[in-house]
Amino acid sequence: MVDTTNPVSEIPEGSAWGYLASVDVGRIAVTSGDSPEIYPVNFCLDGESIVFRSASGSKLETLALNSRVAFEADSWADEGGWSVLVRGTATLVEDADELARVAKAPLRTWVPTVKKNWVRVVPSQITARRFAFGPEPRA
Repeated sequence: MVDTTNPVSEIPEGSAWGYLASVDVGRIAVTSGDSPEIYPVNFCLDGESIVFRSASGSKLETLALNSRVAFEADSWADEGGWSVLVRGTATLVEDADELARVAKAPLRTWVPTVKKNWVRVVPSQITARRFAFGPEPRA
């Protein structure tokens, strides 16, 4: 039975990392001028940061101009779902030792394209919620 009195609950930040670790696709939101853009990315966690690979192009050009980003991942099934929103700063991984370490991460590209760039999102704020699905209650 779905609890219609409280179908949305907060997930503590410490637990949010476990939720993020359970999926491998999320969305990175960037701002280009006055226009927000959202890109799907496959990702993995590296400590308490998110890393993904990217080809050169508009996503990286936008991040060079404005490193403030939002990242979201979620999952759902018939009975409910969850969503984790990470606000933070994205930077290109350039240190040789760090590149060697993240290159060993269990992250493979979605599509057969060359993606030599690694991007790290360091959170400044994490919010997460769990949702219990069910019929809309009567007013």
